[in-house]
Amino acid sequence: MIWKRSAVLRFYSVCGLLLQGSQGQFPLTQNVTVVEGGTAILTCRVDQNDNTSLQWSNPAQQTLYFDDKKALRDNRIELVRASWHELSISVSDVSLSDEGQYTCSLFTMPVKTSKAYLTVLGVPEKPQISGFSSPVMEGDLMQLTCKTSGSKPAADIRWFKNDKEIKDVKYLKEEDANHKTFTVSSTLDFRVDRSDDGVAVICRVDHESLNATPQVAMQVLEIHYTPSVKIIPSTPFPQEGQPLILTCESKGKPLPEPVLWTKDGGELPDPDRMVVSGRELNILFLNKTDNGTYRCEATNTIGQSSAEYVLIVHDVPNTLLPTTIIPSLTTATVTTTVAITASQTTSATSSNIRDPNALAGQTGPDHALIGGIVAVVVFVTLCSIFLLGRYLARHKGTYLTNEAKGAEDAPDADTAIINAEGSQVNAEEKKEYFI
Repeated sequence: MIWKRSAVLRFYSVCGLLLQGSQGQFPLTQNVTVVEGGTAILTCRVDQNDNTSLQWSNPAQQTLYFDDKKALRDNRIELVRASWHELSISVSDVSLSDEGQYTCSLFTMPVKTSKAYLTVLGVPEKPQISGFSSPVMEGDLMQLTCKTSGSKPAADIRWFKNDKEIKDVKYLKEEDANHKTFTVSSTLDFRVDRSDDGVAVICRVDHESLNATPQVAMQVLEIHYTPSVKIIPSTPFPQEGQPLILTCESKGKPLPEPVLWTKDGGELPDPDRMVVSGRELNILFLNKTDNGTYRCEATNTIGQSSAEYVLIVHDVPNTLLPTTIIPSLTTATVTTTVAITASQTTSATSSNIRDPNALAGQTGPDHALIGGIVAVVVFVTLCSIFLLGRYLARHKGTYLTNEAKGAEDAPDADTAIINAEGSQVNAEEKKEYFI
């Protein structure tokens, strides 16, 4: 009896230890997110395990693995690691139907479980842009639609034009027939102008399944518009005798070709000297008859445009070479003409100033030099007039004095002259001079 009683006590003590150990054993799992078509790894860990079995089952409660033994015949499911502390399995080529709650069971008394939710992301299809018809006329209203399907959760669509995002768009989300994925579309409306020609409009799809690499669709716009015309001269200051090239810069879609040149509303007057080459009007050498209004006209299938250029041919500037001042041009040269009248002196001086040999090569009039010369000439002229006046006054005074000396006893003026001092010969000569 004593042996039986000790055996029973030992049995209950062992059961108590087992029960106490099982209470500290808990399976640990984590939720898993995987992209459709990828591989999901489900891991169940137990920190304290006394050789108790682990099991994975799918959302339909079908056993996938019991310890290291495969229970469900599915080639996509493989064992990764099996031990008393861990049971890991992999599910490859995951589909949307694999999404759900998976269970890891630890067979203690009672059985303990842990849940792991497998989320499968639906990858959006490559977006497509519709609504574009080429070409588009300037000023037309354009409506573009970008669409993508198969995303889970619903994808986000963004529009860009010239690398600048366009915010004012319409967004529509629809559930697909499988009730798991979504079809998303976005519509962009805008009125086009010539600056939109050649611009790339981009539709970008962002989704967490794309690993930060968005899918894009691009549409390059083709806009037709009337030409714009501008005339560019080869020189801003055309001069007589020089060549001139007028370039007609025209832009349009379709490209206008060729351009038409006219002058003052008519044809070019001198085709031999005014040569048209492509968009250029080449005037070989300019003269004053070329003055006028030149017109360049460009035309395409959309419309016509023109520009005008008013040509004014300027005179060639009179460029003179530097002159050398000769020091010998002094007042001594002028004083040789003192006995000549004032008008002759001025004429001679003016003639010397306008000597073409003295001005040859002068780049421009030296006003200080000219002023000095004029001052010297005026001074010499005034001195000459003064000396000439004194000379005449002195001779006249002598004549009156002689006349006065002979007039004391003379009955008339003739007798007074004869009686004046001096020889009779001189008196006769003075009388003759007087008459």
